[in-house]
Amino acid sequence: MKRIAIIGSGHLGQQILHHIHTDTEDKVVGFFDDFQEKENTIQNLPVLGNRNDILSLFEQGLFDEMIIAIGYKHLEFKKQVFENFKNKIPFYTFIHSTSIIDASAKIGQGTIVYPNCMVDQNVEIGENVLINISCSIAHDTVIGNHSFLSPSVSLAGFVNISELCILGINSTVIDNINISEKVHLGGGTVVIKNLDTSGLYVGNPARFIK
Repeated sequence: MKRIAIIGSGHLGQQILHHIHTDTEDKVVGFFDDFQEKENTIQNLPVLGNRNDILSLFEQGLFDEMIIAIGYKHLEFKKQVFENFKNKIPFYTFIHSTSIIDASAKIGQGTIVYPNCMVDQNVEIGENVLINISCSIAHDTVIGNHSFLSPSVSLAGFVNISELCILGINSTVIDNINISEKVHLGGGTVVIKNLDTSGLYVGNPARFIK
């Protein structure tokens, strides 16, 4: 059993808490949150402090690993937090038991895979990525660090997603597509050609908005 601390006590952090406690033998010991008072309780677990308290409490042996629960609206900040603690504290990787992950797939530290996802052969998912429910990721696709896939995203084979990307619910990417960093796909967007400019894309086929 691992003792886990979660950075972020909002809805995302509470979802991750639920999945860890209902799907594993591991136990969440509490939250770190810059916007909550220490000793407040969230889902009957304590707020252990803010980011400034993390390293000292780890060194005191309060927890074994941690995971970041910061949502898609703050990916740059999520990346900063991850890099601040990388190589200092182990990051917890969570893969729900209902998801099917091919043995050849590689999944980076601190990544979260929600229920009912399919990850095919030779897929590479980077560090600090969130894969929401029912995503389908076909063979030889690469997903960059700190990216966020909403529910029911479908990626065909040989897709390359750069870091800090947000793929909206039900978005679809056909095979052999490259998507540059900091691209945001709106819900239902269909990508049929490379996206080389950072920004928001919507529609079928995807069109650049801003």
